[in-house]
Amino acid sequence: MAKKYERLGVMIDMSRNAVMNVKALKEYLVLLKKMGYNSVMLYTEDTYEVEGEPFFGYMRGRYSVAEMQELDEYANSLGIELIPCIQTLAHLNQALRWGTIPVDCNDIMLCDDERVYDLIDRMFKTLKKCFKSPYIHVGMDEAHMLGRGKHLDIHGYENPATIIKRHLDKVCEIAKKYELKPIIWADMYFGPWNNGEYVFIDGKKQVPQYVKDSVHPDVIPVYWDYYSDKQEHYDDMIYNHKQLWDDIWFAGAVWGWQGFMPLNEYSIKNSVPAINSCKKNKIKNIFITMWGDDGGECPHFAMIPSLLYVAEYLKGNTDEEKIKAKFKRLTGIEFDDFMLLDKPNQVDMDTTAWFPPNPVKYMFYSDYMSDFLDVTVSDNVNAYEYYNNLAKELYSVAKKTRKYGYLFDTAAKLCEVMQYKYEIGKKTRAAYEKGDKAELEKLAKNDYIKLARNMKKFSLAFEKQWYKENKPQGFDVQDHRIGGMIHRTDACRRRILDYVAGRVDSIPEYEEKLLPMYDNKATYIERYWQYATVNVISH
Repeated sequence: MAKKYERLGVMIDMSRNAVMNVKALKEYLVLLKKMGYNSVMLYTEDTYEVEGEPFFGYMRGRYSVAEMQELDEYANSLGIELIPCIQTLAHLNQALRWGTIPVDCNDIMLCDDERVYDLIDRMFKTLKKCFKSPYIHVGMDEAHMLGRGKHLDIHGYENPATIIKRHLDKVCEIAKKYELKPIIWADMYFGPWNNGEYVFIDGKKQVPQYVKDSVHPDVIPVYWDYYSDKQEHYDDMIYNHKQLWDDIWFAGAVWGWQGFMPLNEYSIKNSVPAINSCKKNKIKNIFITMWGDDGGECPHFAMIPSLLYVAEYLKGNTDEEKIKAKFKRLTGIEFDDFMLLDKPNQVDMDTTAWFPPNPVKYMFYSDYMSDFLDVTVSDNVNAYEYYNNLAKELYSVAKKTRKYGYLFDTAAKLCEVMQYKYEIGKKTRAAYEKGDKAELEKLAKNDYIKLARNMKKFSLAFEKQWYKENKPQGFDVQDHRIGGMIHRTDACRRRILDYVAGRVDSIPEYEEKLLPMYDNKATYIERYWQYATVNVISH
């Protein structure tokens, strides 16, 4: 039988604060090998050492040259190809903050500036010392404002396709110098001529000739897509890509970038049709991305159910019971027990939604008084009962596994927060609007106190979980966020009691009526700044 694939790989995001420590990453590599993965990409925007660039990854927990060499040797001993996955155009906001790299605009480097190509040369030179793989993923995705900042001031307007072709030519020239084969994300060849759309393209398209002419012959393109449960969508997108390249790689995803908890169920739902399309269209190199947008809160080990499911399905094992049995042999835990980690986000599940709701994060950070997100809390939800029961289930699983118990302990403590937090803003507002000071006093002297106490317990469990998997750098963001919520809980409690006691005449935030939004039901909101406040965090 012909082999179904050449590479089955995982791309782990090390750039959104959660940089896996060497010990945990080695454990992860062993686990991936047992699942059948033979390749791993380390996605590092600036979280790796570049010789001669001291500010690159400064204080971000970057991997040193010695650490990268150690990891590469270890991966190779397992039969895993470790591939550096970096950025050479955009997604470099943290590296650009120090003023040592020329900037076009936003997070995009200034193309055609020789200092940029000197930096890229240093990147390649350093990484060549660290990795045996001849491949290097150079990124180049989502540079939506390319050529519209400083580049426009210097050179005047140019079509982004022209700029990126010239830039890629130079990047490929440097790669050739170090005998490296560049891999790129393919989206930048689609957005500029398709109203900025890529993975939401509907149906087959005819790619313009000037785009075909801009393709570099030496790069390997990666079609990435994580959003559809329809095989026809993936078939059409592969058709669109093959107008530009004969051979493409595919990248799907297991979802862990939407908050504290994974979305294994949704990941599996979308991965199966993607795999079927890859098989049909003879795609031989398949990667599963593990992005960590907005802080990297979701633990990497929480996503192993969907990683195993994808690996087994690609290898031809489509029998769910056999997959679950293998999972039990691999982890010592029942597959369905592990999938409980998805449940905190399913308090008010909308199965028709394009994106799965992630209320366990946005309602965790939803403000008590500037409570615009309370419109997403349905009247028919009993959050206390849901989260209280789920916490008990999670604690029960935690007792069954010494190795993975910390995942379930942290999730259980999060549920103990959410049993009060999910509806407390709505309950407080309702009591205020009724003029029910007795109910407000009851909430302030009971629920708010228990909530603050449970938040502190969750914070300690989350900290323990973070340090088990990641380097310490980056956790300061979580301390600021969670610590801010603990303080805010006490602050709002005091204001409620001041109102109850008559020390203040009103709570102005509750005088303003809530406006309808998000279809007035649990939804998907990705970024902390979108839900922590309606006011300015930074400007």
